[in-house]
Amino acid sequence: MKYFKVSIMLIIFLGSLLIADEGMWTFDNPPVKQLKAKYGFEPNQKWLDHIRLSSVRFMDGGSGSFISSDGLVLTNHHVAVGQLQKMSSEDKNYVKTGFKAEKWENEIKCPDLEVNILVDFEDVTDEVVSVVKSDKNMAENYKAKKAKMAEIENRNKEKTGLESEVVNLYHGGEYWLYQYKKYTDVRLVFAPERSAAFFGGYNDNFTYPRYDLDFALFRVYENDKPIKCKNYLKWNSDGIKKDELVFVSGHPGSTNRLYTFSQLEFQRDCEYPYVLKFIDRKLALLKEYAKRGPEQQRKAIIYQFGLLNGLKAMQGEYNGLQDTAVTNIKKRQEHKLKDLVKSDPKLRKKYGSAWNEISKVIDLEKKRYDELFYRRISFSNLSNYALRIVRFVEEIEKPDKDRLEGYHKTDVERIKFRLFSPAPIYKDLEEINMVDLFQTVKKELGENDEFVKSLIGDRNPEEYAHKLFSDTRLDEVEFRKKLINGGKEAVQKCNDPLILLAKRIDPIMRKDRKWRKENISSKLNFASEKIAKARFEIYGKNIYPDATFSLRLSYGTVKGYEMNGTIAPCFTTLYGLYDRAISFKGDEDYFIPEKFWQKEDKLDLSTPVNFVSTCDIIGGNSGSPVVNRDGEIVGLIFDGNIESLTGGFVYDIEKSRAVAVHIGYITEALDKLYDADFILDEIGVERGE
Repeated sequence: MKYFKVSIMLIIFLGSLLIADEGMWTFDNPPVKQLKAKYGFEPNQKWLDHIRLSSVRFMDGGSGSFISSDGLVLTNHHVAVGQLQKMSSEDKNYVKTGFKAEKWENEIKCPDLEVNILVDFEDVTDEVVSVVKSDKNMAENYKAKKAKMAEIENRNKEKTGLESEVVNLYHGGEYWLYQYKKYTDVRLVFAPERSAAFFGGYNDNFTYPRYDLDFALFRVYENDKPIKCKNYLKWNSDGIKKDELVFVSGHPGSTNRLYTFSQLEFQRDCEYPYVLKFIDRKLALLKEYAKRGPEQQRKAIIYQFGLLNGLKAMQGEYNGLQDTAVTNIKKRQEHKLKDLVKSDPKLRKKYGSAWNEISKVIDLEKKRYDELFYRRISFSNLSNYALRIVRFVEEIEKPDKDRLEGYHKTDVERIKFRLFSPAPIYKDLEEINMVDLFQTVKKELGENDEFVKSLIGDRNPEEYAHKLFSDTRLDEVEFRKKLINGGKEAVQKCNDPLILLAKRIDPIMRKDRKWRKENISSKLNFASEKIAKARFEIYGKNIYPDATFSLRLSYGTVKGYEMNGTIAPCFTTLYGLYDRAISFKGDEDYFIPEKFWQKEDKLDLSTPVNFVSTCDIIGGNSGSPVVNRDGEIVGLIFDGNIESLTGGFVYDIEKSRAVAVHIGYITEALDKLYDADFILDEIGVERGE
């Protein structure tokens, strides 16, 4: 009877997976069964490989796709905006005005943009876990696994020349070696004005209906020439229809759907309140800074955008964790798995203690959370450069297996690429952020805290911050190179004030990092692996892993939804854009560029602008292509609706929607608003009259 009960529960669970358009699936385990059962579509390996090799990961956060044989990449304006800011100056504000290259020779090289293409992957679970000899010393096991992962990455990179990353899936249930082709010569081709790309501003962010032209174009180069792409997505200006099956291939950042309920409670009670408080404080600081003048406003706008975006997203997630409807779902899911484990003596013996073990670790972390949260440097590129340099010269002399994470042999090129970025640094903005840091850590940790003593001591915050950024030379790329190339001796002799600061606080930060690994990370990893193994024994791979900023495939249909007592349509149109601009006339968030008014009569106002689908996405999917059954690009993910903000924990097919730019709108804009004939020719689109 006991095993009959388990079988019935399992059938119910697996049946639900076949119904919902849920999941961010890895390409080694695509949802072929689900697609065939619900939609009669069975993607073959050729289709999957084509989509995977056409997909691009932006290493500063976001996704994209190749859309021509000459390395042209489509992504969001808001994914590109960080690079636009770094290319801008007081005289040239590409964030505001946009950019059009006209020809290859005019394309602008990004200061520090790296993009990746996933070319291969391999299950290395057995090799990673082979180093675990006993369950008694979890800290040593954790260290050994991390060392083995670094060894695998280094071995593979030396063998293939590809960027290699061992990805932890299912919270330790599997380890996969992902092999990427890396490109660091990426050039800006086109971007519209921010007012068109981010129409509706903060008010409309994470809402729908929307009317955004949120796209940008880059080109990938190698050996100073555009790369040749065998795999790229064909452009379909006609787009899609209501109820049509579509797919999203991208790099969702992070979800916690497989977390235990105690982990979610910890996020609700500790992590979210602390981070939201931090964001509020930084936004207030940036608001005051922006009041100083137009140039300060220009410098602050990208940071403000990032923080406001994060604030709205995290507030929605936080509200979700306080919503009994969401928490009851998570409780039921956990109870179902625990009941299945308890009902089988073998499973209970191997895995039954895992949930209690995680709860104990969480209780321990809560006791030190103030220190673990506030003992850090934030919102200061130069201070982080200093810490990175101090750690780099120390770690580079150690055997690879003994180095801190992020400083292994496979990390060296990426470290130098970022450290030697020629991107502009705003020392005046960094200075006020440092003053804020000094004041905050003193208030939150107290003057007697060892980190506070080393960071600021009894110095005057304003005077000390001013001296740090007035006297430092770390804003000079050649100075940073000199320190890295000079190694430990050069850093030991260096009297740069930010280097001296980094040398004081680094030992404390290392000690905290070691404590977290030994007491938190290693124990969570051990217990989480137990739960992952239990899931595999019960469900097999009929479930998908949490997001890890690795390539995933989602699917769904173009579909509206009920909202505010009415129905949100599948599509919005240019008619709606103009109506909204007129309705909010005078509000800068609803301003559209003058060319939209000048060329209104040339536009087909019935052109779809944005649309929604049931595809399962999360932050990191921004810039992901939306493709149809034929593998053609029909849309560009740029947001989710407000109802989707609990997607880090649960998926709701009734109301969660992925919001995308319709390819027809991008085509219409390139043709009739921006006269970008050279782009339309490249992607194979006929120009309008």
